[in-house]
Parts: sequence; C-alpha cells; structure tokens
Amino acid sequence: LTVHPGVHPIVPIMLGDATLAGTMAARMLDHGVYVIAFSYPVVPKGQARIRVQVSAAHEKFHLDKAVEAFALVAEELGIIKGDECETVENLEVA
Repeated sequence: LTVHPGVHPIVPIMLGDATLAGTMAARMLDHGVYVIAFSYPVVPKGQARIRVQVSAAHEKFHLDKAVEAFALVAEELGIIKGDECETVENLEVA
C-alpha cells in the first residue's frame, strides 16, 4: 500500500481507483475500522484514496488492529499478496 509521507494525524492511503477505495472503506468497516474513501472531485481523477485519521486517543492496540485490517482487506481485494503482508509484530508503529 502506498502511504503519503508526512508527520500529521491525517494519513492518506493511495489506491488510485475510486471504486476500489469505496469497496476498501466498506470492508475496513466490516473489520471494525472506520476510514473514509475520497475520490474525484474531492481529489484529482486517478488519485482516489482512503483517509485514516490518527488521534492521541488511539492506543497501540487500536493501531495494531487497523494495520491488521488493512493487510487482510488489501489481500482480500487483491491489492497485495499474502506474502507481501507483514505481521503487526514486524511493523513499527510510532
């Protein structure tokens, strides 16, 4: 998954395709993670994305759950292959 770089609470996960972004947002909710899909005309055509907003109220287990959900949903939708997924234990969440 492509994550726009930066240090701020709003983290865009770039997907490109508007339908894919909407489907992914719905599937993330099925996994208990609320994210927002954005597509044209809110963002330029071909730059659809999922927006994740991190807050000080989130604890590490919340972030771990979100990372796991992203990995599962991305694999389910064919965005990444299972062998491309890292487990939460291998990821560093600052």
